[in-house]
Amino acid sequence: MPSAHLNSFPLPNPNTFSMSSSKPCKISQPLSFLIFSCCLFLFLVIPSALSQADISAPMETGERDSLYSVIQSLVGKSWNGSDLFPDPCGWTPIEGISCDLYGDFWYVTAMSVGPVHDNSLQCAEAAAISTTLFRLKHLKSLSFFSCFTSWNHPQAIPTTNWESLSHSLETLEFRRNPWLMGEIPASLGGLKKLNSLVLSENALEGAVPASLGGVAALKRLVLARNKLSGQVPTELGMLKDLLILDLSNNRLSGELPSTIGGLGSLLKLDLSSNSLSGMLPDQLGGMKNLTLLDLRNNSFSGGLPASLGELSLLEEMLVGSNPLVNGCLSVPWNKLWSLVTLDVSASKCVGSIPESLTGLKKLRFLALNDNSFIGGLPSKLAEMPAVSGMYLDGNNLSGMLDFPQEFFQRLGRKLVVWGNSNLCYPPKLPKSFAPYGVPPCKAGTLMENYSKHQLAERPNLPASSGSGVALRKGCWYLLFWFTVLIMLI
Repeated sequence: MPSAHLNSFPLPNPNTFSMSSSKPCKISQPLSFLIFSCCLFLFLVIPSALSQADISAPMETGERDSLYSVIQSLVGKSWNGSDLFPDPCGWTPIEGISCDLYGDFWYVTAMSVGPVHDNSLQCAEAAAISTTLFRLKHLKSLSFFSCFTSWNHPQAIPTTNWESLSHSLETLEFRRNPWLMGEIPASLGGLKKLNSLVLSENALEGAVPASLGGVAALKRLVLARNKLSGQVPTELGMLKDLLILDLSNNRLSGELPSTIGGLGSLLKLDLSSNSLSGMLPDQLGGMKNLTLLDLRNNSFSGGLPASLGELSLLEEMLVGSNPLVNGCLSVPWNKLWSLVTLDVSASKCVGSIPESLTGLKKLRFLALNDNSFIGGLPSKLAEMPAVSGMYLDGNNLSGMLDFPQEFFQRLGRKLVVWGNSNLCYPPKLPKSFAPYGVPPCKAGTLMENYSKHQLAERPNLPASSGSGVALRKGCWYLLFWFTVLIMLI
């Protein structure tokens, strides 16, 4: 640079420049905006670019071909994935198909087929399960919903090749497939990572595979609404982490194995609508975390085991429509603090209704109808604070419904007691609150059926009371004149 220019270039005055100046450094508004824009670019634009790079990552050719083959076997050959860019895990993914990156490639991890969403993959009439399904080696979740619905093209769950998914598959579902037939493959017991198996509302037959008891990771086992037969495998008691067991609406028979009581983590047990029989095992009381027990519509007999009284977390006890006969209500109810629903209807129960039931402070629904209970109803039933429905019809109950008017008013038509020929309501109760199908008590009925506790509350008349003395004098007076009359005759 020429010296003249150097001489003319302004230099800072050392007398006015100080590093120890106490005045803060001020940044101009244009510079602040520039810094903010750079930060925004770093936090938004760069991650977006990285995400786009992930989306554009390729899917392994063999993985894509296997997936397309499975989809075509289900929805038809007309589907070819030509509108997907760049592949099923790219910008235009398939509804119900999920992928994850393993290394530098996309792999299918979840597949759901059926009319779940408007744009979901839906099965064709001739839908079938291709064996190429088992080449998707990273598959974690597989679901077929309302897929096999044509009687012309019945399908079965594949019996082989499941071992290829033994280290990946965690969820397997076949739901609402009316023409999914055949047996449940025993080979499903080799899916060691499986934590949810749902095979409900199909037409599956045969026995429940004992091999399922070896799937230690299972937390949910639902085989409801099929045509399964045989006994409940004792091996199911080995599933220590199981939370839900639903075998309802099948054709299972035989006794309930005592090993079921070893399912200490179980929350819900539903065995309703089968042909199970025999006495309920005492070991049921070992399921300390149980909240739902549904054993309705079976052939269990011998009453309810006292061990059920240990299920302090139980909210619903549904045991109706079983020939229980004796011991229907012999459970110690004082520890069932959480019970909300109790159904022991249509179980041929005999005996009286115990007053101990009134200790169920959270009970909302009580169904004891269509049995052979006798005697009166405990008046303390009206003291249950949460009850909103009480069904006691179709028994042999007798006496007066000794409840306050407020109780009749609160329950209304949900106090069902008709079909008990010797039952009546207090005559002072307004007819608008009276239970349906029950007459008012008459004077004679009141004296005959007066409750014991009311009689106990009446004071005993002393033998020397004035009325007693007058009565005795009257008797002697009549006896004297009767004797005189006999002598004159």
